[in-house]
This record gives sequence, structure tokens and C-alpha cells, in this order.
Amino acid sequence: MHGAGNDYIYVDATLYNISDPSAAAIAWSDRHKGIGSDGLVLIGRSEMPEADYTMRIFNADGSEALMCGNAARCIGKYLYEKKTHPNPPCSGRGNHQETEIRLLTLSGVKRLILRIVDGEVEKVTVDMGEPVFEDEKLFNPDMAKELSASLPSGGVGGGFFISMGNPHYVIFVDDINAIDVAAEGRRLEFHEAFPQRCNIEFAQLTAPGVIRTRVWERGSGITMACGTGACATAVAAAQTGRCGRKSSIVMDGGQLDVEWRPDNHVLLSGPAEFVFEGEIEWNAFR
Repeated sequence: MHGAGNDYIYVDATLYNISDPSAAAIAWSDRHKGIGSDGLVLIGRSEMPEADYTMRIFNADGSEALMCGNAARCIGKYLYEKKTHPNPPCSGRGNHQETEIRLLTLSGVKRLILRIVDGEVEKVTVDMGEPVFEDEKLFNPDMAKELSASLPSGGVGGGFFISMGNPHYVIFVDDINAIDVAAEGRRLEFHEAFPQRCNIEFAQLTAPGVIRTRVWERGSGITMACGTGACATAVAAAQTGRCGRKSSIVMDGGQLDVEWRPDNHVLLSGPAEFVFEGEIEWNAFR
């Protein structure tokens, strides 16, 4: 499945046990020798009464991620259309209805709001929670000046650390096409300012409320989109007066819409799509 081009392999862990998900993520994510993806996502049943299902995410390099907004949205579509999620549509009129799923992640329980049209999920909105601007486990503030001095030329006003359940560093630039995202993203991901590495966003305001963004995801490299990265970019733009509290983030794979509400919660909305279903023999990759 993919959300704005951010593609993952999804395994229903209530049906299939993946004993070594890190190794599976590395093997299956290879776009030449495997299935090809940004990583592997396992969908499980929650044992907590506060959540309906669980999500575990493994990047293409085998590392486990804390959160992924696009993956969460794809899980919502899968659960409703393939698993017949038990919650019936709870609001709406005619053929436009909504229902809700509670998803347990390593960053806490996330609320998914599914917009259903004629029995299919048209759009999924995720309540991503509140942004965090200081977290010494993820960002060393003593390294901030050194980090700013190392930013690529064309950066405007330095960079901004924001955690959306996982660490992001947003850099606004004059010309996003002039940035070597692969080289700069790889270098900054491993900067000493980030104890657990970091996701890197390069962003350019292209129209009122519209931000063109390219992302380097820790553990996966350049990806077509990143949900938490879109949220971090929107929050940084609003915080610095570049945009209001609603913005459209245009990534390589498509557009995601973000709202930073007055209650400090960030809502991420966008499409989720099935690409294909299949079977794979895990032993062949051991």
C-alpha cells in the first residue's frame, strides 16, 4: 500500500507470524532483489482496551520506527475494507460517512478517522498528537549552533527540530531543486546533534499555504512522502509565520493536508491506496 507514494509492505500479524521482522524488512524492501518498499509494517490486535489494533514499523534498513502517519492511514483503509472493522459508520449523510479506529503505536494511541464513500475509504485523517520542540533524547540543544552552521547553502533561517513521535529537522530553502537531498539528508541524519539519528525535511513555500517538501527518512533514505515529516514541516511553517495553521504539503508522491489545531493537536489527512496483494516464501530470503 502507499500514502502519497510512501510505500510499505503490510503483513496482517493476526494471521502470519514474522519471527524476524528486521531481517524481513531488509530483504523484502530491496527494490531489485525483493518486493521493494520503504519498509515493513505489521498489523496486530491490541490487548489494551484503549486501542483496537497495533502497528509496528521497520525501515528498509531493519531499524524499528516509532511512528508513520502514512502507514497509519493505510492501516485504516486495510482494516475497514479487508478486515471488516467492527465499528460501523458513525456519522455523515447519504453515501458520505465516517468511522473511527484507535491504533496503538510506539508513540502512543493514534485516532484514525475514516471518510467512507460508497463503502470504500476515500480519505483517512490521523490525530498525530502534539508536537514536541525539546527532547534531549532526540536532540542535543548544545549542538544547535554547530548544526545550523553545517546546513547546505540556500537554507533560510536555520533549521527547526520538531518531534511528532519521531525526530524531524525542517530546513526552509530558497530553491528546493538546488538541494542535493541524498547527500545532505544522509549527512544530517547522522549529525551528532541527533542521538537517535533524525528525519530531514527540505521545504520551500511555493504559494500561500502550500509548501513543497522533500524528505530524507532515517533508515530509508529519500521517500516519496512522509506523514510525520509533513506534520513537522507544517508546524515549523506556522511557528515561524510562513503559513497559518492549515497548510498543504506537496511531496514527491503527492499532497498531504495538515491542520495544527488550537488544542495543539496536529491532524494529517490524505489518500491511502492498495497497490497489490501477494504471497512470499520467507525462507527463500534467509
